[in-house]
Amino acid sequence: MRKYLNYLAGIICCAVVGAVYFYVTLPPINIHSTAFWWFFVILLLSFSIPFGVFSAVLSVAEKFGKKGRTVTAAPALKVILILACVPIVVCIFGGIASSTFFNAHRYASVITVNEAKFEEDMPETTNVTNIALMDSNSARIIGNRTLGSLSDVVSQYEAGYTYNQINYQGAPKKVTSLEYVDFFKWFNNRKAGVPGYIMVDPVNNTASYEKLDTPIKYVSSAWFNDNLERKLRFSYPTKIFGSYSFEIDESGNPYYVVSCLTARVGLFGAMDVEEVIIFDPTDGSSEIYPVAETPAWVDEVYTGYLATEKYNWYGMYSGGFWNSVISNKDCKKTTDDFGYIVLEDDVWYFTGVTSITSDQSNIGFIITNARTGEYKFYPVVGAEEYSAMSAAEGEVQEKGYTASFPSLINVNGKATYILVLKDDGGLVKLYALVNVENYGIVATGTTQQEAMKEYKRLLAQNGVISPDKESDLPEEKFKVLDVNTASIGGETYIYITSPDKTLYKAQISADETLLLISKGDLISVKYSETSDSKIRYIDSWDFTQEPKENSEVKLYAEEDAADDTAKPDDSAA
Repeated sequence: MRKYLNYLAGIICCAVVGAVYFYVTLPPINIHSTAFWWFFVILLLSFSIPFGVFSAVLSVAEKFGKKGRTVTAAPALKVILILACVPIVVCIFGGIASSTFFNAHRYASVITVNEAKFEEDMPETTNVTNIALMDSNSARIIGNRTLGSLSDVVSQYEAGYTYNQINYQGAPKKVTSLEYVDFFKWFNNRKAGVPGYIMVDPVNNTASYEKLDTPIKYVSSAWFNDNLERKLRFSYPTKIFGSYSFEIDESGNPYYVVSCLTARVGLFGAMDVEEVIIFDPTDGSSEIYPVAETPAWVDEVYTGYLATEKYNWYGMYSGGFWNSVISNKDCKKTTDDFGYIVLEDDVWYFTGVTSITSDQSNIGFIITNARTGEYKFYPVVGAEEYSAMSAAEGEVQEKGYTASFPSLINVNGKATYILVLKDDGGLVKLYALVNVENYGIVATGTTQQEAMKEYKRLLAQNGVISPDKESDLPEEKFKVLDVNTASIGGETYIYITSPDKTLYKAQISADETLLLISKGDLISVKYSETSDSKIRYIDSWDFTQEPKENSEVKLYAEEDAADDTAKPDDSAA
């Protein structure tokens, strides 16, 4: 009878401890996760607690009992403790059997990398106003400032730490959900929920708070059953969760995109994304998709860290394990960080590829589709990213600015790094372009357009491109409606207004002849577009002759009429 009571007590103890452990740590019920096997150990040990207590009581009874009485420990306790060693053995030997030592070629074959031509795949950049160069630290600074201006929100919520790169309505954005500041803020606001999210424009360095009609209920900072990870674990107890990416669809509705992992090699090796959960945090509903069927609006299924890790398996182990350790023949790896490129409505990760025996230059670079996991390799030899960053910092070393990790663009068929230079406060001060093949060609400017103009001039000066490339720029002829100047960031800009109320701007220090332009002059302007359709950047200009009646010069009849009425009346004189 006593033995059966011990078994009953063991089952109750196992259920209680197991439930508490599962609720707190949320391990997946999946043999490909080491967390599951440790959970199994906890269950066995908790089941053995009543047997251990009973054995301890018997030992005390033997010590203080009658002489000659013999008491033995429960045999079940020994069996349970032996069984508890099984998961530990599984983790140790499963890890060894899944290692690259035994499975180098299997790791290398997890991905397929197609070689492509840079000039064909990467569209030539003539307008650089839509490139997201802001890193997460700068996004946090701008996002926190925006949230700080909302007194009714900032006292209860804070911006999430991770800003996810997305492509929203054709433009790059960084987004993060608001989170509860602490337990008490959650407790007081749990019925109202999280009211919105922060959206950062990484091109214009601005941020906005987006208030939702239906508040968010499930976030990582919520407690108990409102916690995001707990809600997902209860809905999908067997899935191994990878990344939790906060995104919005094309209508601005919030979702969490959750990647589900599986082992591609052995029991624990080469963890890769197999499925994707689209979770609605406002009502807790969700759908799961195979990776190939992920909705097109989703941007991040694979993280940049997983994408680079998988390429490193491919680059290091294609020749076998011992080759990666000893001879290093054809071994290559990615640089330590990655940037973002938006191509055809998809976000791609960009990173350089360098030989394992040298980290001073790249033998090419890869881009990886963050949604589909597709890889492309471009054999463009040149400076690796950190050399380009140092070159850009050296161009303005007296200012002490710090370079961000670059993105990659195609300028007149030439691979070019584009990056920002920030001050100690993390604010963007300058933009820089660095030629990949010759990182001695560096151009900087207070705007992306200025940096591009100077970069093209340097390319032509060094014989990299033909100097007549500027002829491809659009041109307008018009009568100057107004001329103004403004000081921005320590630089003086001229703003020329055309009759259709379009502003043409330029930095005066780059071309002082702009000061010759006056109201009423007839000028011809070659320009680049900016993010604002009513503002254009002047690349070059010149005076024109008085336009004829049928010319294409933009002259408004009402403006001429207004000028006539402003003249003195000759008859009155």
